[in-house]
Amino acid sequence: MRRCCRPGAAGLPKAKRSVDGASLTLEPHISIPLTLTDYETPIGLACKIWPAHDDLLLVAVPLIDSAVSSDDGHVGDIELLVVDRNSLGVRQRLLQPGLMTDDAIAIRKVEFDTGRYRLAPDVSAFGLRIELATHSQANPFNETGLRLYAVAGDTLRLVLGGLAVVGHGGEGDASCAGSFHSSQVSLTMGAASHHGYHDITAVEQTGTDEPLPDKDGECQSHPGKSVKRTYRLRYDGSLYPVPAALKAMEP
Repeated sequence: MRRCCRPGAAGLPKAKRSVDGASLTLEPHISIPLTLTDYETPIGLACKIWPAHDDLLLVAVPLIDSAVSSDDGHVGDIELLVVDRNSLGVRQRLLQPGLMTDDAIAIRKVEFDTGRYRLAPDVSAFGLRIELATHSQANPFNETGLRLYAVAGDTLRLVLGGLAVVGHGGEGDASCAGSFHSSQVSLTMGAASHHGYHDITAVEQTGTDEPLPDKDGECQSHPGKSVKRTYRLRYDGSLYPVPAALKAMEP
C-alpha cells in the first residue's frame, strides 16, 4: 500500500520528479505538486486493495493544474489506475477530465468504494466517491457523489456516473434556528439484468430538521418524518442512467 502511494514508486506510469524535487510528472500529464501552496488541493494519491480481485490495487492520482488554480478553486483531472499488487505494473488506466475542478463548493475527500458491485458473473465494478462541501455555517452544503467503474479486457470504463449517495444542506442563522435536509442512498444488486448487467436497486432515505432554541436558549432538534424512495437503475448498454432526483453535482 505505502509503496504504491509514494510519489515516484514503481508501477506509476513513467513517473519522475522534477530536478528541484518540487513536482512529479506523470506522463503524458504534467505537474503533480509535492509541496502545496495555499490554493492547491490537499488531496493526494488514494490507494486501496480491491477485495473482489485481491491481487489488484486501485490508485487515484489527482492532476491539478497549478497554473490556473487559485484561492477560489482548482482546475484538474484525475487518473485511475488498476495496478498488479505483485509487480506494481499498471493493468488498466482511465483519465477523467475535469473531475478535480471545484470552486466555493470544494472537494473535501476522494476515496474508493470497494463494495460488492458484481454487475455480471465475470464483471465486478469499484466505486470512486468524491465529497464536496462549503465552509458556510449558515448555508451548509455537503454531498458525496459515487461513480462506478468496470474492467473490460485491457480497458477501464465508467458505467455509473454522478449518483449522490450522501447529502446535507439547508439554511440557518449559524447558531441554531434553521431548516435543513439530509439524504442517504444505499445500493444493492438486483436479480434482473439488462444488456448483460444486473439492475441496481437504489434506496434513498431523506429527512428534515428545523432546530429552534428552547426557553432556556438550548438548541433543540425538531426532525420531520423521514421518507424512503426506491429506484431501479437499468444498464442501457453503455451506462446506468442516474434518475434526476439522485444526480450528484458535477464539477
